[in-house]
Amino acid sequence: MALMQGQKDAVAARLAGLPAPAASGWLADAQAKAEVLLLAQALPTRRDEYWRYTDPASLVAAEAPPAKRFDPGDEVPAFDGIDRLKLVFVDGVFDPEASDDPTLAGVVIERLADAGRVAGHWAQSLYGVLAARGQTPVARPFATLATSRARDGVVIRVTAKAARPVALVYVHAADTSDAVLHHVVKLEAGAELTLLESGPGAARLTKVMEVEVGEGAAFHHIRVQGRDHDRRAATHVFAHVGAGALFKSFTLTANGRLTRNEAVVDLAGAGARAHLAGAAVGDGAFHHDDTVFITHSAPGCESRQVFKKVLMNGAVGVFQGKILVKPAAQKTDGYQISQSLLLDGDSQFLAKPELEIYADDVKCSHGSTSGAIDETALFYLQSRGVPRPTKPWPKTSAAGRRAGCNAMPRGGEDDRHHRPSGQLEKPPAGPASPPGARGLGTLCLHPASRVPDPDLHRPMAGRGT
Repeated sequence: MALMQGQKDAVAARLAGLPAPAASGWLADAQAKAEVLLLAQALPTRRDEYWRYTDPASLVAAEAPPAKRFDPGDEVPAFDGIDRLKLVFVDGVFDPEASDDPTLAGVVIERLADAGRVAGHWAQSLYGVLAARGQTPVARPFATLATSRARDGVVIRVTAKAARPVALVYVHAADTSDAVLHHVVKLEAGAELTLLESGPGAARLTKVMEVEVGEGAAFHHIRVQGRDHDRRAATHVFAHVGAGALFKSFTLTANGRLTRNEAVVDLAGAGARAHLAGAAVGDGAFHHDDTVFITHSAPGCESRQVFKKVLMNGAVGVFQGKILVKPAAQKTDGYQISQSLLLDGDSQFLAKPELEIYADDVKCSHGSTSGAIDETALFYLQSRGVPRPTKPWPKTSAAGRRAGCNAMPRGGEDDRHHRPSGQLEKPPAGPASPPGARGLGTLCLHPASRVPDPDLHRPMAGRGT
């Protein structure tokens, strides 16, 4: 379908706001191809089905909205106590002085630009390829943008079990920085890598990571996002998981004006496993969106999606998760749960869990629940010396209990409780919800009858389909 002139202008303005990368060789060709695709896709709006709960305006804008840096004080940076190989990016540009020597047994690490100058480099067969496959059936224009305008990134090839984790540290330095990164990771058969990510990255961060997990390999991904209050981010992980391989990812998010984390995983080999989980804590002008799409393409595969959010003072959480089971993917075991804890009547949790199944011998379930803190749990904490807030937590409504969900009434400023000591510093109040958006003091699209096993490695037997 032909784009409207306004859509074309928006893409042109976004591209003009980013410097053209100084790429050469196959990398320049791949980035030019991605730019052509982006010009055909257009950037998203609230009218797009998978953006109806999240306003992408600040991600589409030609210039990054300013974001002040968060002062952590004496807080120890994430993963500092771990023996790891550290690679530092400042506002999206690799900083060799702050980084460790990239030499690591079983791992080869190169900068994206250096790899792009090598004809026939292994990354040529992956860069932008997994991201392009992930555009079907849902277009992901920000991933295409990151592929076409990546200023920096790393390519990592793992041939054995890595001697220690690799840590990517993202430093936010300038208040108006607009960073675009693209990483490529390839694990050969039987290899294993733990990849750590931490830091806000920039005032606005657009990032893609493409991961190919070979037969019998294991990829462990742990990410900590935050703590800058006004930062914005659109991140994407595209993974292709081979036979008997494991892809495991966990993300912890605290603060941030707008965060959209997308994961697109293809379980392509028999017996492949994908475990994706996330936890978010939001206060005030906080909007956090997890959008996950897992495809079971081969038989005997297992997937887990477990996402939880704690929201207060008008914070908004979104979860859109899908499990697609293709006809050949018999013996599929898929599980998805999203849960939120709403600490006042102004916070919202919007969920869209989906199952699309074309095989007949599967075990799949999904659920989404939302509610307030249980009074019995509060009493338990009080009995062990934890003081109660000066104002009561919102009550669970009888209507919500009858529906099988925890429900809370919508309330105004006077209904909010005082924050417990030690709570995250509250950022400025955000704008009102857009017209047509429904504030959900309750949400249970599919009542969950069980709590997910905290050990995501262990299969969860006995679930209904």
